[in-house]
Amino acid sequence: MRTMILMVIAIATALVSARAEDRPADFVNIVDVIPDVIVEARYAGYFNFVGRPIDGYEAPACLLTRPAAEALARVQAALKPYGFGLKVFDCYRPERAVAAFVRWAEDVDDIRMKPEFYPELDKDALFDKGYIAAKSGHSRGSTVDLTVVTLPAGVEVYMGTGYDFFSERSWPDDPQQPSGARGNRLMLTSLMQLHGFKPYPYEWWHFTLADEPYPDTYFDFPVK
Repeated sequence: MRTMILMVIAIATALVSARAEDRPADFVNIVDVIPDVIVEARYAGYFNFVGRPIDGYEAPACLLTRPAAEALARVQAALKPYGFGLKVFDCYRPERAVAAFVRWAEDVDDIRMKPEFYPELDKDALFDKGYIAAKSGHSRGSTVDLTVVTLPAGVEVYMGTGYDFFSERSWPDDPQQPSGARGNRLMLTSLMQLHGFKPYPYEWWHFTLADEPYPDTYFDFPVK
């Protein structure tokens, strides 16, 4: 009987793992929907707040649910006549990557990237401030981190802070920002809202599709 129970547990565990590895059919690579979007997949490389490639990022790609990707294509289309386009930094994020962020945050001695990404904060404050969390909306597949660039050069427009800069200065409505940065943030936020995305009040770059297809599901298949 005990052997049978162990076999059932093993099979169930294998099925859960298999599901975690499966990419749903309605997840797409953003470049298949928006061929001219710029992808700078920060977590697949070394220039991020951890300082190394993150678990689950096997390729420098941006995956999104198709509704989110198609909504983003409409934002890109609205920008192009004015000589602007989009650059994405992160899209779908596997749960194993979120877990890697949590482990990194608990290692208070690893502060290699502090000068670039969180110079104003002690690392042990990142949980309390909400910059690191055990769950991320990115894992649902309809959240994107992005900015606006000039075309054709691909130069980022001035937003006042860089991507993943952990500070109140990165809040979209930070009143201390110069007028140019406030105007650019407002342009991005307004366009994203017009095309169905919700902004996040603590990061000017972070948006979630309001009518996301998987509001309660957190995926863990790798980015590849």
